[in-house]
Amino acid sequence: MSAAALSVRDLSWSPGRGTDTLLHPTSFTLGAGRVLGIVGPNGAGKTTLLRLLYRFNRPLTGQVCLDDTDIWGLSARAVAQQIAAVLQEQPSDFALTIGEIVALGRTPYRRGFAGNTGSRDQEIIDQALARLDLHGLANRHLGTLSGGERQRVMVARALAQEPRLLILDEPTNHLDIRHQLEVLDLIRNLPLTIVTSLHDLNLAAGVCDDILLLRAGETIGFGPPDQVLSEAAVSDAFQVTARRERLAPSNAGHLTFHLPNKEPHI
Repeated sequence: MSAAALSVRDLSWSPGRGTDTLLHPTSFTLGAGRVLGIVGPNGAGKTTLLRLLYRFNRPLTGQVCLDDTDIWGLSARAVAQQIAAVLQEQPSDFALTIGEIVALGRTPYRRGFAGNTGSRDQEIIDQALARLDLHGLANRHLGTLSGGERQRVMVARALAQEPRLLILDEPTNHLDIRHQLEVLDLIRNLPLTIVTSLHDLNLAAGVCDDILLLRAGETIGFGPPDQVLSEAAVSDAFQVTARRERLAPSNAGHLTFHLPNKEPHI
């Protein structure tokens, strides 16, 4: 796996003519190997942007480029060999074992109706299972797993694609504290370019190199977490009062939030 630079140029989207624009022209550049966190209130356009990045929707305007190549100029197979996505919506069941589901990540590399798994493919599948601590579940079926275990299966399947860009939509949802920490450690250490949407702003600040703050489909800020997630910007975007508490002079601080005339909440 090798990371790709991501360039988003004047990207916008709406469901159709005469409908509201859900994402207004958005531009940013993410260097190869960096982690971008997309944050904002509900309805900000986070999922809309992610769907454009993994080519689920065609943009109304603009381009999504990997290393200066527009993804809409590539075949679907070529895109699937470079971009993998882990979504919030999880399938309730497959008539497949966990090992077989993870093996689906190798589909973009197979030709025709070839269903056999070669030694190289099996090595990649085994590595993905091991990285997400799933070897002990490899012969189980998805319907027998917890929500957190299913999330780990979907991440493993994405890694088996050997993508250059990994897109994660709320990857810590359904996870207990231990597996949240494991997924965050994975994000920090994968040699990939990663774009992830996150609700927890403090978590995003701790794991991401850059932050894109959205509100109502508009970009409020893009850049390092300590610059974008200012008290003023967060308060404006989320319609709350945000305060940054610092435990030490060198500490970037921890954001707390409260409604006007209410006690603060972490």
